Amino acid sequence: MNTQTPPNVRPADADGIAEAARVLAAGGTVAVPTETVYGLAARADSDAAVAAIYRAKGRPDFNPLIVHVPDVAAAEGLAVLDVRANALAAAFWPGPLTMVLPRRADAPLAAAVSAGLPTVALRVPAHPVMRAVLAAAGLPLAAPSANRSGGVSPTSAAHVAASLGARADLILDGGTTQQGLESTIVALREGGGWQILRPGPITEADLMAVLGEAASHEQRGIEAPGQLASHYAPGKPVRLGADAAQAGEFLIGFGAVPGAVSLSQAGDLAEAAARLYACLHLAAAAPEPRIAVAAIPEVGIGAAINDRLRRAAV
Repeated sequence: MNTQTPPNVRPADADGIAEAARVLAAGGTVAVPTETVYGLAARADSDAAVAAIYRAKGRPDFNPLIVHVPDVAAAEGLAVLDVRANALAAAFWPGPLTMVLPRRADAPLAAAVSAGLPTVALRVPAHPVMRAVLAAAGLPLAAPSANRSGGVSPTSAAHVAASLGARADLILDGGTTQQGLESTIVALREGGGWQILRPGPITEADLMAVLGEAASHEQRGIEAPGQLASHYAPGKPVRLGADAAQAGEFLIGFGAVPGAVSLSQAGDLAEAAARLYACLHLAAAAPEPRIAVAAIPEVGIGAAINDRLRRAAV
């Protein structure tokens, strides 16, 4: 078994962050940890750099990318933030919330970032490594999850290396991510409405506490990452709501349902969210040809966990 570190994996120390800034400035791709999952970053102002993300991921070109910026001031240079956006930013940035906002006509962004839409998805991340890379690069960074498109999102540098290999120019190893689920994506609509495009660590109740009204459930096609019907796929059939493993199944347990691994033996949804992708990676590598997953309560962050599991099972 080869346990050597791949040559494109570097520690997320000062030298690694400086190297990341050089690679990004030259139009390359860098896998960087965020508080949610590892992202595959490239400069968002370059068509060629954004194309390198698409090539590395095998990602459909109709699927927009999230642009990461260091602060609200940088976000205001790229999009129009209204009172609602500023209130959400004050409550949840830096953090795992992405806002889909009207893109400024003069925003210095590659057209592919928005996939032809008049909006842009923006996030101010909280992870110290991603923030250090943003500061060193001095650029807005497009950064979808650092895995092949449609596959299980990575929560460690080893996951990135296994999925992308040398297709990532550099992988910064900043340890295991904390949240384990991609950011919540909310679109702010004209006329005061809003819609969750992708559930995540920031729940609908969290958003309602700031915005003061119920979300819309209008469907407008693909506006943000993670909306494809089949996504987060481990490459095997997935059965949900299992209370025991059937023949040929690798069971991912939860709470009172034991398994080969467990999302959380204590039934803790936050722990389950943090462990979801790591468990799916283990299941994908197991000899069993099928995967079963115990039922997860559809409450709080459980809604985001079930969203990922339903897409994995398609």
